[in-house]
Amino acid sequence: MRVKLVFAALAVLTATACSASSASEPPPAASTMALSTAPVIAPGRPGEVARTLGADEAATAVPTPTANAADVRYVRDMIVHHRQALEMATLALTHADSATVRALASRIRDSQGPEVQVMSLWLGQQGLRGPDHHTEHGDMPGMATPEQLRALATASGPEFDRLFLQLMTAHHRGAITMSEEVLTHGSHLRVEELANEIATTQAGEIRRMARLRSFP
Repeated sequence: MRVKLVFAALAVLTATACSASSASEPPPAASTMALSTAPVIAPGRPGEVARTLGADEAATAVPTPTANAADVRYVRDMIVHHRQALEMATLALTHADSATVRALASRIRDSQGPEVQVMSLWLGQQGLRGPDHHTEHGDMPGMATPEQLRALATASGPEFDRLFLQLMTAHHRGAITMSEEVLTHGSHLRVEELANEIATTQAGEIRRMARLRSFP
């Protein structure tokens, strides 16, 4: 009789332990289901609202640490694009009539100079070389022509300010177009972050330049 009681007690303890262990750990199926149904929020392009992606769409929309051709082309082209903006901004520091225009040019130099360094470093991390200073840029949106750059370099006073704001506004719009393209076709997370930063910063500067251009 005592032996039967001992076995009965062991059976109760074993069943209780198994029940407690099961209660403390969620079923694997439930965990997997929660992950597969969790919403993924995709940030919109500059000026657009975020949206919720379905599971199938999210699988291909999430950026990866792997670069594709669109990422590399964007970074190389944006280095060349930034270099021209830096050239125009440097001219403004000595040619501009308005202190506000000079301050804007200084801001552009302070933001785009470090961005060129970041992009050059990123290319090196991918085992790639950056563009040289003679790279053709005729097909890049917003780039000033050689004739426009010569006109800017020879202008001074209010005429310089007018031409600088005109060319730099077009230049910034081109950079935003390039950023929107890589946000659609690129795959690398760092390039996506960089494109968003560039588009946001330059959209704000376009608004500042529009206000400056509205004054006589």
